[in-house]
Amino acid sequence: MASPTSNAPDPSALSLLLKPNPPLEHPAYLYRLAQQILHNLQHAHYWTSLRIHSVSPLPPHALLPRPLITGLPPQRVYVHPDEQASLLKSGRDANEIQEWEWVLPTHLKEKWSLRRFAEVFDGIGAVPPPEEEEAQRGVVGDGDGAGEGKGEGRRKRLKRVLLATLSDDSTVVYYIVHDEIVKPRQN
Repeated sequence: MASPTSNAPDPSALSLLLKPNPPLEHPAYLYRLAQQILHNLQHAHYWTSLRIHSVSPLPPHALLPRPLITGLPPQRVYVHPDEQASLLKSGRDANEIQEWEWVLPTHLKEKWSLRRFAEVFDGIGAVPPPEEEEAQRGVVGDGDGAGEGKGEGRRKRLKRVLLATLSDDSTVVYYIVHDEIVKPRQN
């Protein structure tokens, strides 16, 4: 609703998201790309607790190669094949445990190399650090790179990011990228 002293409409959700002055750690276009991916995750995929990170959570807390996003998806993004087999045997649901995810915002026209992916993986832990309120509720994530590896059938989590690729028509596609080789699923 517009204010009584002005005829201008209230700003849209997207214009509020796109703050006038992005942080100076990275070029503005990288921060705007991260904001657009964050907006897609929040409004199209219902992720919560989304944050944009410019600095590594690992000591010495160096600047990341580009802004990364962390958040909680409404359901698990990836279940390791060994863990999946264990869950099937026990009859448990994989979505009982929420897991923090790293998201790497990219544009379709960017060229990525193994070196660039390695730079990103060097700056992150296996599990993003949760915000204080999620940590108090017991949501998985510590940011130290150790993964959780707790509970029946739980494995130490490998480093991974959700590669979010934006095209010129605003379509976003998501791919899981692991830092190591992962055993393929059995059909």
